[in-house]
Amino acid sequence: MPELRGIVKHQKETDTVWDEEELCRLYFATDRITFGMSILEPRKTGGLDKGHNAADEVFFCVKGHVLVYFPEDDHSYELKAGDALLIPPDTGHRISNIGEEEAVITWSCAPHP
Repeated sequence: MPELRGIVKHQKETDTVWDEEELCRLYFATDRITFGMSILEPRKTGGLDKGHNAADEVFFCVKGHVLVYFPEDDHSYELKAGDALLIPPDTGHRISNIGEEEAVITWSCAPHP
């Protein structure tokens, strides 16, 4: 039988942490990429991520309506379901759910932060 190359990680197997009011699930972290998901209830805000010194990060809004705040330039970016945001290295960011439903954001960093 050939060696299987894919790796499945079920939600119940993820490392889960709270970052203030943001529930974060880490699915994969290798030396080349990190992938996870965040969930925010309406009118809740996550903790400030100070950014990653050697990695770009992508947020993808799966569900909901959020603001992503960049403290370095005091600017917010609005995301709705289907929108993506590229966050450059060393850029702080904080997510706030400004919608009326649960917000789900996936995030990935490359290379590994």
